[in-house]
Amino acid sequence: MSEAVKSIVLIGVGGQGTILVSKVFTSALVTAGYDVKMSEIHGMAQRGGSVSTQIRYGKKVYSPLIGVGEADILLAFERMEAVRGAVYLKKDALIIVNDYAIIPPPVASGTAVYPDNCIAGLREKFRLIAFNAAEVAEELGNTRVMNVVLLGAMAEVLQLDNLDWDTALKENVPERFVKINQEAFKRGRELACTEEEVYAP
Repeated sequence: MSEAVKSIVLIGVGGQGTILVSKVFTSALVTAGYDVKMSEIHGMAQRGGSVSTQIRYGKKVYSPLIGVGEADILLAFERMEAVRGAVYLKKDALIIVNDYAIIPPPVASGTAVYPDNCIAGLREKFRLIAFNAAEVAEELGNTRVMNVVLLGAMAEVLQLDNLDWDTALKENVPERFVKINQEAFKRGRELACTEEEVYAP
């Protein structure tokens, strides 16, 4: 087990399953013997607001909190949320982003504009893996598993092959949804392998 502590921020919109992914991830880490600390920030989750989780793991972790400029990876469930969460990242950090937009009420009402250059802007500063996890989930037959597609991508990037992901999923999702979540996880891993990481110049 590596001595180094990894710091990860997960961020999305209420209802996207950000907290579930955090629970599956921490469950797998704890079972594998890692020391894990997690903190949740729900925000206006019930109104479709921002939801974020901070996870730190390693041989010994003393605090769950990740400050500005301290995260190794940002897992973003939505484009604009990736922009919000980028403040936590180290200079050489990696973003895994769901290339997907959820239009907030101010944009829907015409009082604000949703930026169309989120991905391009992030690519100028960070390493980036971007794909539409919602489309992948739809292909699998259930759009709600897009969160686990993203989890699979993160697991591949972190090279956590020693973790028992199947058991972690079984412990955290209803039995009737285990199989499709396992398929979603596998697809996420495959996408992380094939998707090009774009480095800032």
